Parts: sequence; C-alpha cells; structure tokens
Amino acid sequence: MDRQWEERKRPARLERRYEFPDYTSLRDFLDRAADLSEQEDLYPDLGFGRDYVNVTIHAPEGEDTVSDAQRRFAEKLDTLQTGTTIDQ
Repeated sequence: MDRQWEERKRPARLERRYEFPDYTSLRDFLDRAADLSEQEDLYPDLGFGRDYVNVTIHAPEGEDTVSDAQRRFAEKLDTLQTGTTIDQ
C-alpha cells in the first residue's frame, strides 16, 4: 500500500488524497474507482473538487482495525491513479 495512505485509529480508517492535473483526469479516476467498488463490493467515502479526491475507507462496522480486504482495495485504488491495470 502506498505510504501516502494514513491509518487513523478512532474511528479506524484509511485516508488518502489524490491530486490530478485537470478535471478530466479526476473524472476518469472516479469512473474507474466506481467500477472497482462494484467489483470488490467496497464503497469508500469520497470527497472531491476540481483537481483532487479525498478517500476514506472505514473499518468494517464493529471492528477496531481496517481489514486486509480494505488494504488490498486501497492498493488497487493506487493503481487506478497511475493508470496500471487491476488484478482481478
């Protein structure tokens, strides 16, 4: 997982900000992230502006830590930003 992800404890979650050169690049990322969310059945919280996206992946309800599946999901999101392919 990219070191830009920050792990928070209360509540347990992963957070990262992605920045883009323009809105078109950001939109492409959001579309690919939506497809990935459908594939993985994981839906992070997203907040975005013209050239950035803030992503928060919350731990499963009732858990004190982020799951391995959520960490893998974060890694896959990183590949979307760089344009590499996702292992399915």
